[in-house]
Amino acid sequence: MTSTLTALLFLGLYLSQTTSTQKQILSKPIIWVKPNFMIPKGMPVLIWCQGTPEAIEYQLHLEGHLYAQQSPKQLERRNTVMFRIPKMTLLTAGQYRCFYRIKELWSKPSDPLDLVVTGMYDTPTLSVHPGNKVISGKNVTFSCRLDTATNKFFLLKEGRSSHPQHRYGNIQVEFPIGPVTTAHRGTYRCFGSYNNHAWSFPSKPVKLLVTEGVGDTSLVPTEHTSFSAPAFWDHTAHNILQIGLAFLVLMALMCLLVDYWLCRKRIQEQANRASPQECRRRFRTQRTPG
Repeated sequence: MTSTLTALLFLGLYLSQTTSTQKQILSKPIIWVKPNFMIPKGMPVLIWCQGTPEAIEYQLHLEGHLYAQQSPKQLERRNTVMFRIPKMTLLTAGQYRCFYRIKELWSKPSDPLDLVVTGMYDTPTLSVHPGNKVISGKNVTFSCRLDTATNKFFLLKEGRSSHPQHRYGNIQVEFPIGPVTTAHRGTYRCFGSYNNHAWSFPSKPVKLLVTEGVGDTSLVPTEHTSFSAPAFWDHTAHNILQIGLAFLVLMALMCLLVDYWLCRKRIQEQANRASPQECRRRFRTQRTPG
């Protein structure tokens, strides 16, 4: 029985070591920003990083360098921390990533999050040709102009701000779109920039109206926002494995205790049986004449 218990203990230790080895590779965290990845100069912004409930520290990196770090403070939300940037400037614009730590092990970096500061240059003008009211199937062209010379322009549609179109140019560029469908309906703005993370003030909005033509069966797709709220990670399988390992080790220890108790009981019974026999032997020895 002792050999069986020893085998169970070794099995539990092996499985525990295997689980520990698997945990050496931590999943990357999720990073997102509120209210938007485009922040006017001087305005605050919140960056969120979501790891796991076991995380004890989080770090936020800007362009590959440590920007801020903190530990989770709320027990009910240990898997999420918030980093606050009080004022958005040219120095705080750029590409961010976050990490989390469990014991001495750091996770992989999150996906990149690009933050843009707006209001760094003059305001461009945006127009659409042949007009803002067109029939589906036609082509339109947005023109963005910034008298202050720049080298890059961005065109954004409300509701799809995380997917801007861009063109290179000095003073004016054109964004051809078409054939248009009802999915292109919406409000557009443009920006000028010398830097991917430092943009001008936004242009005045231009609303594109697309009417359905004969035989038009296009459907208006659901617009994507800049971020969809992250779902909490499922750690059920990992927790079940840990509970199973603990139960296996506990059962092995209980079996060892029972085996020890039974062994002591057998020794005690043998001692009890031996005591009367020893007394009778001594009594006979004393009555035998010398």
